[in-house]
Amino acid sequence: MVKMTKVLFLISAAAIYARAADETTARLDRAAAVFAKLATAPHGIRPEQIDSADCIAVVPGFKKGAAVVGVGFGRGFISCRTDAGWSAPGAIAFKTGSLGVQLGAEQIDIVILSMDRSRRPKLLSDRFAIGSDAAAPWGNGKAAHGDSNAQILFFGSTKGVFAGFGLDGATIKWDESGDNC
Repeated sequence: MVKMTKVLFLISAAAIYARAADETTARLDRAAAVFAKLATAPHGIRPEQIDSADCIAVVPGFKKGAAVVGVGFGRGFISCRTDAGWSAPGAIAFKTGSLGVQLGAEQIDIVILSMDRSRRPKLLSDRFAIGSDAAAPWGNGKAAHGDSNAQILFFGSTKGVFAGFGLDGATIKWDESGDNC
């Protein structure tokens, strides 16, 4: 009986691990598709921005909702330059919170470019808060905040309806659930 229980436990654990690996692989495939889409869009990421980026993070299907208080969550991957090219992707979780006059729900495919290698230790730490050194480029890479020298650039493609304004905060942290491949 004890042996049978152990065998069933091991089979269950293997099935759970395989399912998690399949989900991670599917998320990695979605991230690659999002990057390709935004890198080839007419008003998307410019090739020189990719060439200058130190790290690139992609969060496919980031979900955001608000009714005065807003929250957002998504999982994706990050890769940074190495002497030999790009690192293997590391799984990340991207979370936001906001407070203000806002209402709606949307899904956003996000690509984040970190342009400054000196920021890498913070970006790759256990938790990284995004602040005033970030900008959301619109059109041909022009920053929505008017800062063309921003060191963190956001690009996105949205689905849904969201209106209002608020005070926002965002963090990126490692997502151990995505390290199953």
